[in-house]
Amino acid sequence: MANSLLGALDIVACSDPGLVRSQNEDSVMADAGQGLVILADGMGGYNAGEVASKMATTLLSAGLVAALKTTSAHEEDQRTGQPFAVRCLVEQIAVVNSAIYQASESQSQLGGMGTTLVAAIFCDNRMIVAHVGDSRLYRLRAGEFVALTRDHSLLQEQIDSGLISAEDARYAANRNLVTRAVGVDPEVEAEIHVHPVQPGDVYLLCSDGLHDMVDGADMQRALEMFGTDLERAARYLIQMANDHGGDDNISVIVVRVVRKFPAASGSWAKLWSWLR
Repeated sequence: MANSLLGALDIVACSDPGLVRSQNEDSVMADAGQGLVILADGMGGYNAGEVASKMATTLLSAGLVAALKTTSAHEEDQRTGQPFAVRCLVEQIAVVNSAIYQASESQSQLGGMGTTLVAAIFCDNRMIVAHVGDSRLYRLRAGEFVALTRDHSLLQEQIDSGLISAEDARYAANRNLVTRAVGVDPEVEAEIHVHPVQPGDVYLLCSDGLHDMVDGADMQRALEMFGTDLERAARYLIQMANDHGGDDNISVIVVRVVRKFPAASGSWAKLWSWLR
């Protein structure tokens, strides 16, 4: 996987405690060579959220990297017909969920901890994205900025049922109540989708500390304003959230697709498999 991704992706990951919280319970992980990005927003009592989010990024990245050494992310899984990366995400998120849940059950100071999660694997000109909770992934393509994930939250359910408008939802008191989180229950279902990617695409992963404070139009303007300078774009997004109150931790990962990254085929694939 890493062979075909060399130079294909530019990635910047940033996290900030915000202006109100005393500690940062978000965690981010990014590896352009592996085509892997993970963002987690922890919840729980004192320090527990920080523990949960760190467990999520650390355990999930290690599990995915190990699994993808055995089988390439793009290869079709015989059970499902989907890319192997889909199965990897399902299985490894289940492992992470179990680890966080067991730690929460066995250590009183970690009781009730959990974390939202959004993770993406880039392979063979595609992106496989998994999410749990209200951390999001957006795509900017040819001037169009859209959310590719849908929150697992009480507020989203109310929007879907017509009880509240999307505009009014921005100011709702219950906007942070998630209906799914990693580690809260013995099992969790991650929502997983596969999207084709194109050179020039920009992807934004973020915690609710950003999207609760900054609307989509302003996020798009920030990404377009700084172009290929992803570091400045990420820092500006965080600054905007802080300028609007910064009442939560703020985490962002920005990914720019530099070029196509088709999977290796034929003799090159065999050689790469042997070298691994």
